[in-house]
Amino acid sequence: MLLRTFGWSFAVTALGLVAAIFYGGWTAFGIVAILSIMEISLSFDNAVVNAGILKKMNAFWQKIFLTIGILIAVFGMRLVFPVVIVAISAQLGPIEAVDLALTDKDRYQELVTDAHPSIAAFGGMFLLMIFLDFIFEDRDIKWLAWLERPLAKLGKVDMLSVCIALIVLLVSAITFGAHAHQHGGAHVDKAETVLLAGIAGLITYMIVGGLSGYFEDKLEEEEEREHEEEERAARTGKPKSAVALAGKAAFFMFLYLEVLDASFSFDGVI
Repeated sequence: MLLRTFGWSFAVTALGLVAAIFYGGWTAFGIVAILSIMEISLSFDNAVVNAGILKKMNAFWQKIFLTIGILIAVFGMRLVFPVVIVAISAQLGPIEAVDLALTDKDRYQELVTDAHPSIAAFGGMFLLMIFLDFIFEDRDIKWLAWLERPLAKLGKVDMLSVCIALIVLLVSAITFGAHAHQHGGAHVDKAETVLLAGIAGLITYMIVGGLSGYFEDKLEEEEEREHEEEERAARTGKPKSAVALAGKAAFFMFLYLEVLDASFSFDGVI
């Protein structure tokens, strides 16, 4: 059963590891193996959430997400997005960034090291916002009540997470950013770069969160409307228009899953 379900996944993973050996020897094999384990471990939470939503969709939309949706998630977030981050940070074209990574690793390492302050600021702000929103969330089940209750009360302060994140960004920019390490051991002032990249990370988080919330609200509206239609049909004895409602609700589910998958993928990509 395990091989029948994951046979192709195991085969592609094995081919990737073999290709890494041919490309860069055992060092490359070790790096690819570590990244594979990290990606699998970081994707478990994503898979559990996706499965809970997927089971509500009909077979057609499940296939759409598992083909087109996964294609977007794998090639868009895992392949294209990291290249875009490096390209923007190092001021390179996407094709040039890929070419350097494959043909001139020393130059690529130099550029990425120099661009590290902006990459770290962008990713750090995004992940910091995830952390702050998590600890300030008011939950029904509390494992550490003595800690979670006061944090939940603090979380009721409007935009508290954003304020804390901006303070951390400002302090980081005027301390670490002002003496950023560069390739060769030099230190330069990149406070402005850190500020801009951090604000970009914050804006990205708010856009992703806003889209996720919008599609989630739409999904709840469609499910509520479908439920009302079912009750009305049960009272009158008339069949309801299940296809249209299910299709529209499933469409919002699909969009919600795509945004949700993208938000889950940010931590692994960074």
